[in-house]
Amino acid sequence: MTMLTMAKALNAGLRRALEADPKVVIAGQDVGKLGGVFRVTEGLQKDFGEHRVIDSPLAESGIVGTAVGMALRGYRPVCEIQFDGFVYPAFDQIVSQASRLHYRSRGLLKMPIVIRIPYGGGIGAVEHHSESPEAYFCHTAGLKVVTCSNPVDAYWMIQQAVASDDPIIFFEPKRRYHERAEVDESASPVPLHSARLVRPGTDVTLIAYGPMVKTCLDAAEAATEEGRDLEVIDLRTLSPLDMAIVLESVQKTGRAVTVHEAQLNLGLGAELAARITEQCFYSLEAPVLRVAGFDLPYPPSRVEEEYLPDLDRVLDMVDRSLAY
Repeated sequence: MTMLTMAKALNAGLRRALEADPKVVIAGQDVGKLGGVFRVTEGLQKDFGEHRVIDSPLAESGIVGTAVGMALRGYRPVCEIQFDGFVYPAFDQIVSQASRLHYRSRGLLKMPIVIRIPYGGGIGAVEHHSESPEAYFCHTAGLKVVTCSNPVDAYWMIQQAVASDDPIIFFEPKRRYHERAEVDESASPVPLHSARLVRPGTDVTLIAYGPMVKTCLDAAEAATEEGRDLEVIDLRTLSPLDMAIVLESVQKTGRAVTVHEAQLNLGLGAELAARITEQCFYSLEAPVLRVAGFDLPYPPSRVEEEYLPDLDRVLDMVDRSLAY
């Protein structure tokens, strides 16, 4: 067992991936000598060389476009997009090329690319540095989208993503980078594209991912003071969605609240609400409710705490669900 922050767990996972396969390469702005703006790749260029941990130009489209070509030649590129809002120049390469080549070639070509994106707010940054663009990619057929919420998942999921033959968008909740947990490097990991029940309960199901999992766990703990028993599910995989645990939980509790940082309109919560309603209609005691960011561009950092979903907003929605 080793006590690691999420950033260090990702670093350790990437190190193991580089050791396991000489075709794994990392590329991105400042990932080499600097070790990344969040130091996730710190020390990797020194140990594996500039030909495997590559400091790229300031050009996201070039980073991902080059990775597409490398993947076609048998490499397993891991791209770092320095901040969530910087991914848009690479959007065409991701959506028009990386997501389609396996299908376009009738399965003959693999596209083993991982695109790492630190995402979400809560670090005192500004627009383009604090966004939650996951729904864009979840809507794109041919891509897989995952997000870790803790150091243990970070360590295993990044290795599983690198080993996959599919193009994977790997979202990392930047405000959780410095949270610590014990990581057992000899354990058996949970499958990559599976959700996990992280807190059992009986009254309401909270469904979250990435940075909001801890918020929901804190809300569930606070709710015990009022005699309420909240169940918390960490989705982990956003596309494909693993609905089995979600549906089982909602059939038990009869109530569901989805929680994410991204804007409410057309967010993941809407898709979850639709699927739960379709498959658990006769088990529901209340409508599926949503907690999310407001339908605005990300605000200045001095007011971001008013924008981000917090414990109080989650508990307010729990109260609404239980009032039905």
